Amino acid sequence: MKLKNKLTFLLILVIMSQILLLFCSKKGENFVEIIRENFQTVIDGKTTDLYTLKNSNGIIIKITNYGGKIVQILVPGRDGNLGDIVLGYETIDGFINGSPSMGALIGRYANRIANGKFELNGKTYTLATNNGPNHLHGGNKGFRFKVWDAKQIDDQTLQLSYLSIDGEEGYPGNLIVKVTYTLTNEDELKIDYYAVTDKSTVLNLTNHAFFNLAGQGNSLVLDHEVLINADFFTPTDKTNIPTGKITPVKGTPFDFTQTTKIGARINNDDEQLKFGNGYDHNYVVNKSDDPLTFAARVYEPTTGRVMKVFTTEPGIQLYTGNSLSDKDIGKAGKKYPARSAFCLETQHYPDSPNQTNFPTTVLNPGEEFKSITVYKFSVN
Repeated sequence: MKLKNKLTFLLILVIMSQILLLFCSKKGENFVEIIRENFQTVIDGKTTDLYTLKNSNGIIIKITNYGGKIVQILVPGRDGNLGDIVLGYETIDGFINGSPSMGALIGRYANRIANGKFELNGKTYTLATNNGPNHLHGGNKGFRFKVWDAKQIDDQTLQLSYLSIDGEEGYPGNLIVKVTYTLTNEDELKIDYYAVTDKSTVLNLTNHAFFNLAGQGNSLVLDHEVLINADFFTPTDKTNIPTGKITPVKGTPFDFTQTTKIGARINNDDEQLKFGNGYDHNYVVNKSDDPLTFAARVYEPTTGRVMKVFTTEPGIQLYTGNSLSDKDIGKAGKKYPARSAFCLETQHYPDSPNQTNFPTTVLNPGEEFKSITVYKFSVN
């Protein structure tokens, strides 16, 4: 009888260990642990680090002060398991040598400026042309390459600040920028942008997180279902510079006013889609009475994850990872092929400094630039 009891006990232990092993294996498939020490180094005389935000519901966000880059966002799916929904790298070296915009704060000017030139107060300013004939995302050494000063306010708030000196990347004015990341108990990632200058300049700030709600590196995003609160978009020329027109989305592949899969029309025979090799376009957000306006919603059907975007910005760029390459190896050794992520970058319109009919991006001395974007996560 005693032997039988021992055998039963051993059998129970074996079963429990197998269940535990299966559970841990399943969790391990969903995300890899990001080690703080792998982000601690010195770049341009400034120390880099990794900062962790947590809320009361178990959501975890990790951010490095190198480029203000979002390294990891862990949110649950409908099965309750956490999954990492942003592309990125496990080490600071990965971010230095990998795709430079991955998860980054973008400035001074997010998106493109035609021919790397703009005129302000009668003076022409010349910028780096790092995207064909155009200036992209602040140039060769924009904000995405800078080590920001970091102050972790509490477990849910990180403040980053940076002084961009007069003439940096060709832009006028000493610009003080502060960006605050807050993870709320309502499962929102809130990004507050603030800036002041001592000389008139142009400014367009955003975050360039690459999302895949099925889990980073797990699939393409063509089955993600998207709704964008925009009746108009800004078509571009073949170099992705807006033509100046503001065009209705109705009757075009750019109509996401009703929930539509990303892949439903991405390969249509459409000139604009060919220019971007997919979606890489600015949408004109339908404004509401509330300054913080609902801009977009994305739903991933296999995990049930939902992400909503709210912003005070007038535009939002839908980018479908068209230039990603499976030569790029990210977290957990995952490959990142084209269209394995999407970006929803809240912004002023591309090339606004050269387009007088677009909302102005000029910031003058004595003025304060303030902008808010919220990414809200849930499960359906």
